[in-house]
Amino acid sequence: MDKVVYLAMSGARENMRGQQAHANNLANANTTGFKHDLSQARAMQVFGEGMPSRVYAMSERPATDISDGQLIETGRDLDIAILGDGWIAVIGPDGNEAYTRSGELQINAANQLITGSGLPVMGNGGTPIVIPPAEKIDIGVDGWISIRPLGETAAEVAVVDQIKLVNLGDQSIFKGTDGLMHIDGNAEIGPDLNQRLKSGFLEGSNVNAVHELTSMISLSRQFEVNLKMMKAAEENSEAATKILQLS
Repeated sequence: MDKVVYLAMSGARENMRGQQAHANNLANANTTGFKHDLSQARAMQVFGEGMPSRVYAMSERPATDISDGQLIETGRDLDIAILGDGWIAVIGPDGNEAYTRSGELQINAANQLITGSGLPVMGNGGTPIVIPPAEKIDIGVDGWISIRPLGETAAEVAVVDQIKLVNLGDQSIFKGTDGLMHIDGNAEIGPDLNQRLKSGFLEGSNVNAVHELTSMISLSRQFEVNLKMMKAAEENSEAATKILQLS
């Protein structure tokens, strides 16, 4: 009976892990630039006494869907959306270069250009972009940032820096626990000058809320089946114990 309980318990545990992946996707359905994590289950043999005939399903997140999300017009000068397969280079929480599609940019107290989550945006020179005090800020389609300095006339324009846009197509990438894309080995790549962006727009999440919700319902039903198996194993064990007591 312990073998049945193990399989049922393992199945219930993996169902819960799958639920976590889909719940995280659903929670970020409205997060700017979020890329949904794929989830799947694969058969794993159980080895031990006797022949390895027992199998349970192991949940895993094999990859991240990096397809484009829908563009949302905001009209805000510091909101940008990447056109095509480019990514914005930022300095991650660990101090290494990482990549995001979240273009809800801001300027912090140190005049640094940062993402909505507070990560410094990288310039093509490999350093964080610093924006001097300005009356107006414009971001061109190629990522060049120009400003009208504070107190100057409309004819006075200064070019500050260019946002580092990269193409990760040929790289081995993964999504970290910080929600950013990383290259294996924390490698860095140079800017792709062919990348283009659109100012005044944001890229929405590519999560399909209906799909995530139906997947969660399906996993919930599978979880219930595993619990019923555990209950049936308990009842069989109690019945067997009573028979042994009678004998």
